Amino acid sequence: MGPAWPQRSALPALGEGEAISVAAERQLGDRIIRELYRDPDYLEDAVLDEYIHKLWTPLVDAAASRGELSPELRERFAWRILLGKDRSVNAFALPGGYLGVHLGLIAVVTSRDELASVLAHELSHVTQRHIARQMEAQGRMTPWVIGSLILGALAASKNPQATQALVVGGQAAAIQSQLSYSRDMEREADRIGFGVLSEAGYDPRGFVTMFGKLQQAAGVNDNGSYPYLRSHPLTTERIADMQSRLPLGVAITGGLQDMEQAMVSARARVLSQSQVDSLRAWTQLPVNLPAQATSAQKAGALYAATLAHQLLREPEAARQQWQNLQSLTTRNTAAARLSRLLGAELQAARGEYPQVVQALQPSSMTPRWPRPELVATAQSLAHLPTHPATNTVVQQLRQQVQGNPHDAQAWNLLATLLAGQGQKLGSLRAEGEAQLARMDLQGALDRFRAAQDVARLGRLQAGDHIEASIVDTRVRQIQEQLREMQKER
Repeated sequence: MGPAWPQRSALPALGEGEAISVAAERQLGDRIIRELYRDPDYLEDAVLDEYIHKLWTPLVDAAASRGELSPELRERFAWRILLGKDRSVNAFALPGGYLGVHLGLIAVVTSRDELASVLAHELSHVTQRHIARQMEAQGRMTPWVIGSLILGALAASKNPQATQALVVGGQAAAIQSQLSYSRDMEREADRIGFGVLSEAGYDPRGFVTMFGKLQQAAGVNDNGSYPYLRSHPLTTERIADMQSRLPLGVAITGGLQDMEQAMVSARARVLSQSQVDSLRAWTQLPVNLPAQATSAQKAGALYAATLAHQLLREPEAARQQWQNLQSLTTRNTAAARLSRLLGAELQAARGEYPQVVQALQPSSMTPRWPRPELVATAQSLAHLPTHPATNTVVQQLRQQVQGNPHDAQAWNLLATLLAGQGQKLGSLRAEGEAQLARMDLQGALDRFRAAQDVARLGRLQAGDHIEASIVDTRVRQIQEQLREMQKER
């Protein structure tokens, strides 16, 4: 991902020869993820975020119910997924319960079960603390070196030729070892992940068909598009083991791709390869489909073509393809919703903000906006400062960040809408919370101090006294964190 080189002071001391504590592993993960939040490939996309978390949450619950995820780890680890725009097929676990998923992985899977199988495997590496065990095995290697090598390995997974440039003086073998698990660890993650996948209600055949995809890719070529194969090398033993765990008589087929998954994969594919030539190729997908194409394949092609036309700034062509997509998805609730959200993107790009708010208005049966609709509506309301829906959206954004304090995108949208309402203190506080959610301590401190300056002027509105108290607490907390980091230098 091209992450910035971490500072030596950023990582905690683990102690020579001592077991890695949960706190130390989480702290190391925090320092690493701070760099990845700064990476230009880091992506906040409400549609893809919702889809990946819809798969992820049942897996975490299943791991807990099976006893694989201890209450301590569930409480103290982050359990956060970062999406990267990179088109390479990759996913990786980091210290402290952070996971990274490249859009290239979402783009190649043909079922939610396959994608869930990868997430279950990575989750199992975390719950079994394989990363901590690797770190202990490094012996005298200091934590800041381990963190630097992990970041270097992630960068190398994007561009293998960049390894030496990014990790000066490092050895490629040592770098790669930071993201490569032992054979025993891989087998353990397979076994536990298979059980977690099944417990969560997914088809365990997804594990086998995903292995088949990776094995086929490995047999054909390895041009850097499948770095997952290097950090998680496949063996015939692992594949046979997963196949043997399926009930007797169950055919190993990938099943039919559903419309929703096909459209999500199309979105990931287009957003990960946004060069003009690639976009132009996506616009031709509907006309190049074989006659026997399934409805899901047609929906994926139309979605990709619509989004590609939009990114190429061809609004009329995008609208025509979207109308075809809308007609095709009418009877599929999940697919029709994705089509409606895509239509709202087209409207927003044309400046039709009132139409977006109207199109995404929740029904009387579901008075709350789902997160993608909430995000899209708030983005349009930022251009409509006097719209009557603003107060309702602000209220729901407050509820969203209260339940999900790490939702930086929601915090930023709340800040924008509050600023439009003249609520300067609340807006600055929300900006600070957004920076804090992205692990930018100094940036958050700057925003919170600006909020303190507003509070000192004494022109507080109703509720601002509570906001000012929260801001003062945040300043003290961040200052303490920065002092602790300074001690580690």
